[in-house]
Amino acid sequence: MKPEELAKGNCTAVTEFVLFGFTDHREIQVVLFVLFLAIYVATLVGNIGIIVLIWISPCLHTPMYFFLNNLAFLDLSYSSAITPKMLVNFLTERKTISFAGCIAQMYLFASFADVECLLLAAMAYDRYTAICNPLLYPVLMSHKACVWLVAGSYLTGCMSSLMHTYFTFRLSFCGSRIINHFFCDIPPLLALSCSNTQFNEMLLFALCGFIQTSTFLVILISYACILCTILRMPSIEGRYKAFSTCSSHLTAVALYYSTLLFTYLRPSSSYILDTDKIISVFYTVVFPMLNPLIYSLRNGEVKEIISRILQRIGHSNGSVKG
Repeated sequence: MKPEELAKGNCTAVTEFVLFGFTDHREIQVVLFVLFLAIYVATLVGNIGIIVLIWISPCLHTPMYFFLNNLAFLDLSYSSAITPKMLVNFLTERKTISFAGCIAQMYLFASFADVECLLLAAMAYDRYTAICNPLLYPVLMSHKACVWLVAGSYLTGCMSSLMHTYFTFRLSFCGSRIINHFFCDIPPLLALSCSNTQFNEMLLFALCGFIQTSTFLVILISYACILCTILRMPSIEGRYKAFSTCSSHLTAVALYYSTLLFTYLRPSSSYILDTDKIISVFYTVVFPMLNPLIYSLRNGEVKEIISRILQRIGHSNGSVKG
């Protein structure tokens, strides 16, 4: 039997992987479980709260909040694709994930991560249109155009992820089954394979490079134009208002892209999986929790609506007690 056939045969025998996670010290695992459970609960509450707030507030039924609504759904989704399994593994001795579960986890995470890049670019274009072409804004950012932008983002992200997932799990895993990570990500799976992964590395660099770099350039160009327009505004109040509408989005972009570009747009020889695990925690677990805070605390409209809702709740409680 040829070596390629032997490797292929061994690959079909794989039924599960072991997720090494962060540490094998029981005490530290308990602490991490409590910490990440608190972060995940905050992620659920924050993002579901943003979705409900936008849904029940007619004044937030605008293109900007339509995109924000989808961003909250994405943060909720790809955090949920990873965190629950990670929490379970903190409490179990056998930190395994089935072969099918690993495929599903990698596909879902890669899809949502790519869609988020595209959605952040669409949000930057929305801000550019609102500030630089306000007269054309109702036409350029009509509801139909927004739906097409979101649908295109999902389609592109899902197709890109499908290619990564298909070609990754065509590889042979004939040696160790231990993934040196806390979820099924592409780089640690490539490091685990006994096949030639050069094509997969090129595919990762090409697709992730295209999506991440092109969307990042769209964001940079959009905000360069926005900055030029803002600086030409005669009113200081107008400048402040324009800056305030963009600041939350810029903060989210800076946090997300700084970690994502570092993780995926590097040669495979430079991967340090222990370091990458720590960086991955930020864009998979921490940032989905922070985004609702960034968009609510730095957004006047959202803060005003939340304040009115809290006042109504306070009045209702006061009336009941009275």
